[in-house]
Amino acid sequence: MKAARFHGRGDIRVDDVPDPQVGFGQVEVSVDWCGICGTDLHEFLEGPIFIPRGGAPHPITGAELPVVMGHEFAGVVSGVGTGVTGVREGDRVAVEPYYVCGECVACTSGRYNICRKLGFVGLSGPDGGFAERCVVDARWVHPLGDLPTDIGALVEPLAVGHHAVRLSGVQPGGTAAVFGAGPIGLVTTAALKAAGAGKVEAGGAGADDVLDPTGTDVPAAIRDLTGGAGVDVAFECAGVDAVLAAAIGSVRPGGTVVNVAIWGHVPQVAMNDLVLSEVNVIGSLAYCGDHADTIALLRDGKVDAEQFITGRIGLADLVDGGFRELIDNKEENVKILVSPKEL
Repeated sequence: MKAARFHGRGDIRVDDVPDPQVGFGQVEVSVDWCGICGTDLHEFLEGPIFIPRGGAPHPITGAELPVVMGHEFAGVVSGVGTGVTGVREGDRVAVEPYYVCGECVACTSGRYNICRKLGFVGLSGPDGGFAERCVVDARWVHPLGDLPTDIGALVEPLAVGHHAVRLSGVQPGGTAAVFGAGPIGLVTTAALKAAGAGKVEAGGAGADDVLDPTGTDVPAAIRDLTGGAGVDVAFECAGVDAVLAAAIGSVRPGGTVVNVAIWGHVPQVAMNDLVLSEVNVIGSLAYCGDHADTIALLRDGKVDAEQFITGRIGLADLVDGGFRELIDNKEENVKILVSPKEL
C-alpha cells in the first residue's frame, strides 16, 4: 500500500509499504481523510522531535525512522481482529491516536494521556493516517455514526480544545480569552462556545471580541471588556513568552491560565505576576476520554467543523500542496485534509 513516511528533516516520501496485519484486539481502518497538524510541520522542519531517531526505538512500539506520519484521521473499518466487540466492518470511525503502557501511575489512575512512555500513532509507531490503511487497538476507535469522515478527521484537534476547556473549570456564562489564532486556538474557542462560555475574547471561530495584539494592549483591553476584573480563564495556544505574559495579565485575581501549546524553548515567566494575583497555571496535553463527547458536539451541531477545512489534497501532493502550503501561506489556511485514496 501507499504511505507517507518521515525519513528525516525535510524528507517525507510516499513509499510502497507492506499491508498492516490485524492482530488480537485490533481494528484496521481504511483511511478516508487525515489532517496535517502543526506537530507534523514541526517534525518536517525541525525533526525528529517526537519521532524516534534511528537507533533509539520507541519504548512501546519499538519503531524508529522511517515512520508513517499522520495522526488526525478517520475512515471506515475494513478489518476486525479476534476479541473485538462493539465495532464492525463498514463502521465510520475516528481514531484516538495513542500508544500507552497501561502500567505507569498515570495510566493506572486513568490519565493515560500523560503516560510516562506516551507515543502517538503517526509519530511513534509503524502505522499512521497518511496511508491507505492503519491498524490500531480497538479501544482507540470511536464510532462516528452518520457523521462524514472528513468531519471525523477533525475530531482529534477538536478533542484537544475540548480537553483544555474541561480542565480549565470554566463555568457556563463564565469569561475566557484565547491567545493564538492557529488551529488549536480556533478549536479551543469553538469548544468554549460549545461549553456555554458567556464571553470569549481574543480568538476567532465564534469569539465575541477579536483583539489584534499588534496594535492593542490585550490585557488592558480585556480588563476594559470585563468591567476591570479580567477573564476567569485564559488559554495560551501559541508557545510565545510575550503571549504567556499577556494571558497571565488578562485573568482576574485567582483566575486560571491553561497552557495548551507545546513549547520549543524554555519560557521566561514573571513569577510575581502569578504570586501577587494567586493565578493558577495548568498544563493541558492532548485528550483523555474526550473523543466521544467531541463527536457528540459535532452530531448536535454545537461546533461547526466545516469552517476549519481550507483544503483537500491527495497523498501524492502531501509535501507541496500540504506541508509547504501550510508553511508558506499559514494566514490563508487552517486545516488541510489529505486523502490516501484517488481524488
